[in-house]
Amino acid sequence: MELRAELLKSIWYGFTALDLEKSGKVSKSQLKVLSHNLCTVLCIPHDPVALEEHFRDDDDGPVSSQGYMPYLTKYILDKVEEGCFKKENVDELCWTLTAKKNYRPDKSSTTILPEKDAFRLWCLFNFLSEDKYPLVMVPDEVEYLLKKMCMAMSIEFNVVELEDFISQDSVQKSGFTVWAFLEMMNSGKITRGIDKGIISMAVEEVYREIVGDVLKEGYLWKKGQLRRNWKERWFTLRPSNLAYYTGEDRKDCLGNIILDGNCCVEALPDRDGKRCMFCLKTLSKTYEMSASDTKQRQEWTTAIQTAIRLYVEGKTSLHKDLKLKRREQREQREKRRQAKEEELQRLRALQEERERKLAELELLKEAQRQAQALLEQDEQRRRQQHEQLQRALEVQLREAEEARVSMQAEMALKEEEAERQRKRIQELEEMQKRLEEALQQEIKARRDEEAFRYAQAGLLAEEEEKMKALMSLQEEQEEYILKTQREKQELRQEMENKSRALDEAQRQLEEVRANRHRVDQDVVAAQRKLRQASTNVKHWNVQMNRLMRPIGPGEKRPSLGSSFSSFQIPTQRDPGLRLRMKSEERDEESKENVDNSAGCELEKRHSHASNGDMDIP
Repeated sequence: MELRAELLKSIWYGFTALDLEKSGKVSKSQLKVLSHNLCTVLCIPHDPVALEEHFRDDDDGPVSSQGYMPYLTKYILDKVEEGCFKKENVDELCWTLTAKKNYRPDKSSTTILPEKDAFRLWCLFNFLSEDKYPLVMVPDEVEYLLKKMCMAMSIEFNVVELEDFISQDSVQKSGFTVWAFLEMMNSGKITRGIDKGIISMAVEEVYREIVGDVLKEGYLWKKGQLRRNWKERWFTLRPSNLAYYTGEDRKDCLGNIILDGNCCVEALPDRDGKRCMFCLKTLSKTYEMSASDTKQRQEWTTAIQTAIRLYVEGKTSLHKDLKLKRREQREQREKRRQAKEEELQRLRALQEERERKLAELELLKEAQRQAQALLEQDEQRRRQQHEQLQRALEVQLREAEEARVSMQAEMALKEEEAERQRKRIQELEEMQKRLEEALQQEIKARRDEEAFRYAQAGLLAEEEEKMKALMSLQEEQEEYILKTQREKQELRQEMENKSRALDEAQRQLEEVRANRHRVDQDVVAAQRKLRQASTNVKHWNVQMNRLMRPIGPGEKRPSLGSSFSSFQIPTQRDPGLRLRMKSEERDEESKENVDNSAGCELEKRHSHASNGDMDIP
């Protein structure tokens, strides 16, 4: 049945080509010629008398396709045996008849396809067209064919050009006929910029794949059955067999492997210097082959498995099966589209019913709105009164908020002032601690000075024992006195610097004295203790100066239990002793001056410490 349907498509083009007047009828003489040619290419005997007997009642008038169909079925198609003829010869006969009438390409165009390529595209169109007359091809099948050709040419398919061509009025009205398809291919829009040789190779490849049922073809290395040597052969795989030739021209067929359900294909490990090997096992033989790479081996094994599967499923053509599947998918899509349209119609009916009910509801709402108008007026009056009251409350709230903000600002300022006062008190306390530490350091320095003076008294006692070295010791003492004076001068300079710093601190303390009244009460007790300590320091300095007077020769050293004031006055006849006493008096006066100035400085420091918190530099 499939073969008869394919033959009828080609014969339909031959019959319509003989209908020059486009009346749907052909003369008997032309039908005789057509029938004779069909019997010749189909390899069946021709019976010219049968045609005359079949149309005996029609006289000599023309015959329609419906009238010719019974004769064609009974005397030609029923006698056809598959495998006894080449279908390509039937297609060439019908193409020759129909191309003379319908195919008139522009000879001046540079993109026109060769006659052979046009014939192959015509055959591809017939294969993929729908089983309805006049023959047309749906846009999905056209797109599928063009994609296959673009894939064979290794270019990207331009969907926009196809959509523009489909949008033409002539295509939309009469469908995608073969002549419209050939016109599109001759226009060069799909194959723009592609060499004609490449286009011809792509057309031939697609033609052999779809019409010729060639699943795959190419070069493979085959191991011989007798000599066991490797030779390169051109293999052509179809659903029923795998044939191999000496070259691509397929003129010399060297073998034909019949594929059935008992065949299987397996991959083999590399050996004998060959890689990417696989084998095809049949019931009688095992054929070993080698591909150029792993990808080719995978493609060949997959294609052979597909051919075996088609045989097991009882299918003779892969692309016929794919065409039927695509047609079923389109029918399912059409059913879903129709179901959607029915659903949309049902929804529109429901929408109309809903709109009608909404209109009735709108009338009820209008009556309700009229009834609510009076209620809304009363509500409006109450709302206005409420808004006036709300505005008054909002004014009061804003005033209260402003008062709260101002109070918060004042509190923040007071808190900042209190924080500054706390920091100032902390600074004064730290100043007091530093002053106390300075006082302790000064007391330690005084004790060190007393120790030094005791050491000096010991030296004077040694002078009594060494009278012969008195003058040298006196010179050393004078040098020491000069050095001490220089140190005192430096100390005095330092004290003056500190005095200036204290004056500066006094000036700064005067600025904050108004805020320090509370602190003064706490510092009075400390100030009193500091003055008492200063008085004690003065008293001990005076006692120390008395103890530091030199002892003359012959005088007795006072006992530890006696008073410091019971010293014996030496005789003044000794000139050396008088000189030493004068130097001692001068030294004593200078030390008293230094002590007095130090005591005053210390008292001033305590006074400043009691009145401020500035650090002494």
